[in-house]
Amino acid sequence: MSSSLRILGIDPGLTRCGIGIVDVDRSRRASLVHVGVVRTPADAELHERLAAVAAGIRAVIAEHRPDAVAVERVFAQHNVQTVMGTAQASGVALLIAAEAGLPAATHTPSEVKAAVTGYGSADKRQVQSMIARILRLDAPPQPADAADALAIALCHAWRRGGTSGGAAGELTPAQRAWANAERVARTYVRPTR
Repeated sequence: MSSSLRILGIDPGLTRCGIGIVDVDRSRRASLVHVGVVRTPADAELHERLAAVAAGIRAVIAEHRPDAVAVERVFAQHNVQTVMGTAQASGVALLIAAEAGLPAATHTPSEVKAAVTGYGSADKRQVQSMIARILRLDAPPQPADAADALAIALCHAWRRGGTSGGAAGELTPAQRAWANAERVARTYVRPTR
């Protein structure tokens, strides 16, 4: 598919690792390729859980052959155990991308939310709803980890994936809001002390 880019988005986690693949064409129109969740039992040993996540990601890469991988960047939480598991699953995802020779990037949750909804503090329901609209789905993908993985893939394709979208009139409202926010951020000058 030379006219489109296939992106694998990963919402890392040990209990549920969201995986979503989208094709995005040059006009930034996206279509669903695959969505799912790799699940591991909470009572399994850590190394077994990481191996299961790795096997799930490898299987999806082998079957769907993405052009790039995007992973949600780990962010600080109050629960250290949760953030450690998320970080470990994220590391596994990035390692597998490197082993497969695929370019990989990370995006923060607020970057992802802003890219798909136009609002960096959107809630899970808003993200799921926008993913359903963008991908023309009858219902939002479930569970939320699956929708998040698709949002990560879309964020990457629209922000850094190399699709050469047309004029600003072809952007979605969320994409226009994101472009405006980036423009404002670039012009912001920090005060000197």
